Amino acid sequence: MATLTLPGPDRSLRPYSTHAPRAFPARASEPFNRVALAAAHVVADPLASADPWIETRLDWDATIAYRRHLWALGFGVAEAMDTAQRGAGLEWPSALELIRHSLEAAKDIPGALLYCGAGTDHLGAGARRLDQVISAYEKQVAAIEELGGRVVLMASRVLAASARGPGDYAKVYDRILAQVKNKVIIHWLGDMFDPTLAGYWGHRDLDAASDVMLDIVKRHRAKIDGIKISLLDKQREVALRWLLPEGVRMYTGDDFNYPELIAGDGERHSDALLGIFDAIAPAASAALAALARDEPKEFHDILAPTLPLARHIFRAPTRFYKTGIVFMAFLNGHQRHFTMVGGQESARSLLHLVEIFRLADAAGLLADPDLACARLATVLRLHGVEP
Repeated sequence: MATLTLPGPDRSLRPYSTHAPRAFPARASEPFNRVALAAAHVVADPLASADPWIETRLDWDATIAYRRHLWALGFGVAEAMDTAQRGAGLEWPSALELIRHSLEAAKDIPGALLYCGAGTDHLGAGARRLDQVISAYEKQVAAIEELGGRVVLMASRVLAASARGPGDYAKVYDRILAQVKNKVIIHWLGDMFDPTLAGYWGHRDLDAASDVMLDIVKRHRAKIDGIKISLLDKQREVALRWLLPEGVRMYTGDDFNYPELIAGDGERHSDALLGIFDAIAPAASAALAALARDEPKEFHDILAPTLPLARHIFRAPTRFYKTGIVFMAFLNGHQRHFTMVGGQESARSLLHLVEIFRLADAAGLLADPDLACARLATVLRLHGVEP
């Protein structure tokens, strides 16, 4: 047990003592009965001679080591997604290099599953012609498939700015899905994660937007592995599960309600493509192993304590959740520093980070409480608090 002084919302300073960590296996001992993809973060290089708001410099060894950690725990990796700060510091050239490194590393790991994000982010912001949007998607999809990667078709900010209605979304997705070599995952990222994606699929009304998306999926079911829904709306996700064509998976992106969505209702369930899995990987792996053993109570017992942490990390403004993900990796010794691409370590307040520490400790997710305390103490001192 370690003790340090922590600030509270009332500006008081009070001693806090950590709890013993929960014991989770370092490796998956059995296959899961759910497809479980962890959207993995990237590790910035703090010693690079570059302006972090302008130039991306990654620590490749630490970044790939974290993917090996996830693979060892039984997860697939969703690469170059928003958790990796895609479009928020990580631009397409760096994303493609990241994809190349990850695909190369996956070759050494039997059964390693890897999906890679393809979008239109190299076009920059603002409206464009639809043919430019299509060409941008084609460029990124082709680059990934030429490397042997599988594709997550990411939501496009440029398409959201350019489309004049549902027909434009259909035109773009019809064109791209007709060309892909392997089955893809389509990602519907809600505006709570990215405000520029409001009204995606041509409607602000989510029922109407869902109908547009479902029509596209039904036309191209042979080319679609699944749909990742990141709307933080469990009722809508459950309803959509019943409307998907047979063989098309629902991948939950609901970082608020993932245990019940993954467990399912006895007839339908969601698979998972989650950013929170990056931060709670050992617990999530143990829980998924329990579910595969048909031990649902243990599954829920393991994951229930992680929910307060997840809901705090992903609290509004949700788009800053990456800061909490990287902070957890720092506390648990997966990287030597708390420096992020784009300088986004500053996107959350000190009190927010302190609460992450408290909630992670309460959930037994601090693998080495002494190390976590020492690292939080460094952050506290940088903010003028003597721990």
